[in-house]
Amino acid sequence: MEVLRKYASELLEKKAVAAVIGYVRVSDKRTRPAIITNPEDTSSLVFDNYCLNNLSVYLTKARIKALCRTSDKPMKLAITAKPCDVHSIVALIQENQIHRDDIHIISFNCGGVVKDFGLEFSKETLASKCIHCESQKPVYFDKLFGEEKKIPAAEDKQLQKINEIDSMSTEERFEFFKKEFDKCIKCYACRAVCPLCYCQRCITDKTIPCWIESSSHQRGNFSWNIVRAFHLSARCTGCGECERACPMDIPLGLINRTMAIEAKKSFSFVSGRSLEIPTLVGSFDVKDSDELFM
Repeated sequence: MEVLRKYASELLEKKAVAAVIGYVRVSDKRTRPAIITNPEDTSSLVFDNYCLNNLSVYLTKARIKALCRTSDKPMKLAITAKPCDVHSIVALIQENQIHRDDIHIISFNCGGVVKDFGLEFSKETLASKCIHCESQKPVYFDKLFGEEKKIPAAEDKQLQKINEIDSMSTEERFEFFKKEFDKCIKCYACRAVCPLCYCQRCITDKTIPCWIESSSHQRGNFSWNIVRAFHLSARCTGCGECERACPMDIPLGLINRTMAIEAKKSFSFVSGRSLEIPTLVGSFDVKDSDELFM
């Protein structure tokens, strides 16, 4: 990773960027996010199969944006992004939360990541998003490192579960998700790690009027999880961070991926893939099918 470290150091030395958002090693099979402003600190940057966090979540944080305004001339932010994380950056640009000219994307040809820290990298430990990934190369970047790689072929158990749930009766589906949502403790870890949950004040925090029950009971848990799913409909880029961060192991990816599959099936739209295509929620086409609204 010397080429990455050297490149990041040069960006900071030349004051081409205010900071580099990247990964640093914690242990043999664990990394953590780091925001580096000193060229000397770039020597700790890494990129491998244990760079799990979607760092684009930091791009909308006010305190991070403030780094770009510390000099007379506003500077860019550099970000180390996996190809799948670039989709989140694209979605944020499309929703006018950040500007492409303000972001310097450092990306890599990716061979997949593990589903959690501490595991040996193999097809058995692949993150579910990697199993059905179609983006080993980023759609947008300013600097690209690494040779093209292939992700190990593995069984798509998440899709199998989605199909299984789809074949259930309405009552059976309700019972399945009731059991899962009953585990929710309303910690909002899913919200904290989601790049597309960027509202300064979430609807769940509003009490006058109270739109969503705040306590951890069935009604409140259903309200939170279903409303969040609808808010992410045709916006979620499938990074999987919400499911990974959930301390109760609620399979949030089942909901988000189901919504993404429906958006692709009904509207031929996949979130975060192109800056040229308008967002599905923010656009209207008379050719769109009315089937979903019947």
